[in-house]
Amino acid sequence: MSDLDEAIELHQAALLLCPPGHSDRSSSLNNLGKCIRQRFQQRGIIADLDEAIGLHQAALLLRPLGHSDRSSSLNDLALSLQDRFQQRVIMSDLDEAIELHQAALLLRPLGHSDRSSSLNNLACSLQERFQQRGIMSDLDEAIELHRGALLLLPPGHSNRSMSLNDLACSLHHRFLQRGIISDLDEAIELHRASRTDLSAAKLWAASADILNHESVLLAYKVALKFLDQQVALLSSSSHHFDIIREAVSSLATDAFSCSVRRGELTTAVELVEQGRAVFWTQLARFSTPLDELSGSGDIGMALAEEFKRLSFCLRSAFHQSTEDRSPQIRQLTMQWDGVITRIRMLPDFSRFLLPPLFSDLQKAAVDGPVIVVNASQYGCDALIVRNTEDPVHVPLDITQAEVSEFSSDFHTLAEQFGCSSDTQLKLIGILRKLWNRVVDPIVQALRESNVSPASRIWWCPTAEFTLLPLHAAGPYERKKKNLSDIYISSYTPTLTTLIRARQQVSRDGTSQHFVAVGQANPVNGRELKCVASELAAVAEHVPPTVSFTSLEDAEATVENALKKLDNNQWLHLACHGMPKRKQPFESSFAMRDGPLMIKDIIRSNWQNPQFAFLSACHTTVGDEKSPDESIHLAAAMQFCGFRSVIGSMWSVDDEVARQVVSAFYSNFIDDSKRLDCTRAAVALHKSVKSLRKEIPLEQQIVFVHIVLY
Repeated sequence: MSDLDEAIELHQAALLLCPPGHSDRSSSLNNLGKCIRQRFQQRGIIADLDEAIGLHQAALLLRPLGHSDRSSSLNDLALSLQDRFQQRVIMSDLDEAIELHQAALLLRPLGHSDRSSSLNNLACSLQERFQQRGIMSDLDEAIELHRGALLLLPPGHSNRSMSLNDLACSLHHRFLQRGIISDLDEAIELHRASRTDLSAAKLWAASADILNHESVLLAYKVALKFLDQQVALLSSSSHHFDIIREAVSSLATDAFSCSVRRGELTTAVELVEQGRAVFWTQLARFSTPLDELSGSGDIGMALAEEFKRLSFCLRSAFHQSTEDRSPQIRQLTMQWDGVITRIRMLPDFSRFLLPPLFSDLQKAAVDGPVIVVNASQYGCDALIVRNTEDPVHVPLDITQAEVSEFSSDFHTLAEQFGCSSDTQLKLIGILRKLWNRVVDPIVQALRESNVSPASRIWWCPTAEFTLLPLHAAGPYERKKKNLSDIYISSYTPTLTTLIRARQQVSRDGTSQHFVAVGQANPVNGRELKCVASELAAVAEHVPPTVSFTSLEDAEATVENALKKLDNNQWLHLACHGMPKRKQPFESSFAMRDGPLMIKDIIRSNWQNPQFAFLSACHTTVGDEKSPDESIHLAAAMQFCGFRSVIGSMWSVDDEVARQVVSAFYSNFIDDSKRLDCTRAAVALHKSVKSLRKEIPLEQQIVFVHIVLY
């Protein structure tokens, strides 16, 4: 039982001891109503809210005009009705809430300690009604009430920031209705002064971007800082993922666009990096290497141990995915933040777990340029990040709406692959458009930057660009080269991911351990007829110097697969891939006894993983509404430490997979008979090239290489 549940039981017991006529009955009703409303706010059970409203109504009846607590009862009932309006959108609840707030305000004259909160509550209710009915007088009155509340909250008051933000939001809404620039100017200055939370900072950034206000980049930086704080409190539950989906929205991509438009190219890279893949970034922090900290002295060693302990607790809480753990996560996060603050006070650790600077991110391009391709409501751009020079800006003559339509058309077509004879012509048409509007201008800039043909390049797409096969773009005409004829493409979800993969030391030693897992007959899944022959092809190419294990059919269960991955650094997985776009942490590989889910994979603590070939469908497919989070099966493997991963962007033909796999391992393993994950991208490139005349175009381009070399 939680503390709140226990408090409710105690209040219920107290109410039984306060029968009708008892002098404390109204207080007991009100206290119980408050607690039950609080439980609704935590768990979302509407019956709790209905009960709270009934209790507050009963309490109000016992507090007639002249009663000292009547204004409190009016306020509590109004707030509960507002909550119910948010759930059911019944206007009578909102209208009644406004009447109750007006009555409470009359009982709180100038000098009353609660007048400012009463002004604010009434203003918020009126603004909500304006948003429903569009009556400008409601919004005008809300603004005046917010101004009145702010006058009663001098600098230093605990509620002043919230009041500044509420007034700013109302002014922003009025600007959208009437277009009066002075309203927007005032809103920006109020947001700048308040800096209360993520939603306020996002509104500040949006307002400042409209006016090209000098505070706009500061607004985006503040918003991204709040985003970082918010994600630290969440778990892998679908509810919390929805919160992040809403919070992230287009924040990072808009920040990138704003920075580019203002000529701040290095800032653009820093901000887009900070605001994408935030779940993976937070989880990676729990596994931060602490060798340098531990070796810095006794204080550093003690802080490293405390950081490790709290990180373990937070990671465990993240995986438990229950809403009731939120208070515990909040407490642990406060302790964790405290330890980080103390670590940053040590010499040489001032930037511990702070977002990376461009000088750090530039290291991602040490083996070839990284191209950030960004889609924002304000425009589309690419930045070519180079190892020792400034980024190169490539403006793209395409809008975000066009990219979104482009992506939608492509995925509609992808669902028809293998079912219709004219899909190849349609696919070529899309790849030509992608070349002309996006990739060709980038290729021209790469040539001007002296990036030699046959060089490695890494794509780091954002927003809707993550859903498009940039690596396959080309004119598809005789005597003209497609991208794959010019450069060898890989992908990375973020620059930090690429840097982290390169920093992981490959402990080759004397023995290498390879496991091939194949599941042709999963529970509740159709049979895959070529899995056995695919695993046989893998076994044929793996040299005898490598310890090789095959796990097939009845043995390929969730538990057995996880156990094998504890002892093997090299993985080939042939099975069904099962993406779950609405609950991405439940995306899975289909084993004999059930799904091997992302949340199972990321709980693992595998030692020195090197390379994974995911021969399954949709392994790089995440949630279409939040593509920048990159929560998909291939990303889960990266998070677990695999330095190099091959995955698929759509459905893979069973027989084609066998052919590609056989050709891949033939190119992957050279005369040294040693496995080397740095050869994966080139091996995939060569194998697909060798099969061009044998397999259809959509199957030539379905597999992509992610992260390392």
